[in-house]
Amino acid sequence: MKLRALLVATAAISALSASAAFAAEPESCKEPHFADVGWTDNTAQNGLLKNVLDGLGYKAKIDNLALPLILEALKAKQLDFFLDNWMPSNAANVQPYLDEKSIDSLEPNLMGAGYGPVVPDYVAAAGVKDIKDLGANKDKFDGKFYGIEPGNDGNKIIQAKIDDANSGMAGFELVESSEQGMLSQAEKAIAAQEWVAFLGWAPHPVMGRMKLVYLTGFEKDGFGDAKINALTRPGYVADCPNMGKLLTNLKFDLAQESAVMDDITKGEEGQAAAAKWLKANPGVLDAWLAGVTTVDGGDGLAAVKKSLGL
Repeated sequence: MKLRALLVATAAISALSASAAFAAEPESCKEPHFADVGWTDNTAQNGLLKNVLDGLGYKAKIDNLALPLILEALKAKQLDFFLDNWMPSNAANVQPYLDEKSIDSLEPNLMGAGYGPVVPDYVAAAGVKDIKDLGANKDKFDGKFYGIEPGNDGNKIIQAKIDDANSGMAGFELVESSEQGMLSQAEKAIAAQEWVAFLGWAPHPVMGRMKLVYLTGFEKDGFGDAKINALTRPGYVADCPNMGKLLTNLKFDLAQESAVMDDITKGEEGQAAAAKWLKANPGVLDAWLAGVTTVDGGDGLAAVKKSLGL
């Protein structure tokens, strides 16, 4: 009887300890604050996560910010995390923060991505396959290379090549705009069979439908095969262990992101597009929510499924 009483008491103490540990989590952890950089893949990621957070009882806040501002906000602890750090292209921007330990980097949440300068297949067939081929055909491109928003890592790589007289891109103008603006220009040029060079990446449903060829000669600059990982403010995973567990569990794939992105590019709001995908593919929640509770310590998986009407 004494042994049984001891076991019961031990179990009760363990349960109380676990409950106390969860309750001791800072109040700020219940309102995760993260960023959307304006890329469709990031909007898809954020939409998927926001559906999960709503089901768990978190009150998430998402700010639309340019990449340099995101990094500074993470350092200043004005943001909790950012899901869409593309590597190795963003290495030069992120590394100083990692070196001074003012930003933490998590394990990749997406593998097998691609990023770099592209041309339409008919331009490649005409002989433009490498960076060195751009300069000789500058007039056919109207001297322009189309990038995305100012401050983007890819734009910085292209501008450095333009500034390098030996690169083959000397004399080009980098045209910076939004992702949507760049794609609109590219689609217009391709429809007219004009020559155009721009930044391309996968996953992306619109670019996935285009017949594009990645240019070689940029591999040492950070373009090529890519992986994506989350960045957090320093110490966030330890400060907010339940959110930290969710971010650690969160893994995406190319087909998943492309499907959500496709609906977004057709005009659907990001969270609605993500909810539709989750309802059609609920099995992904098992891995994402393993060991994750609701904000008040309840069954996380059951709560999210209920929230989504599953």
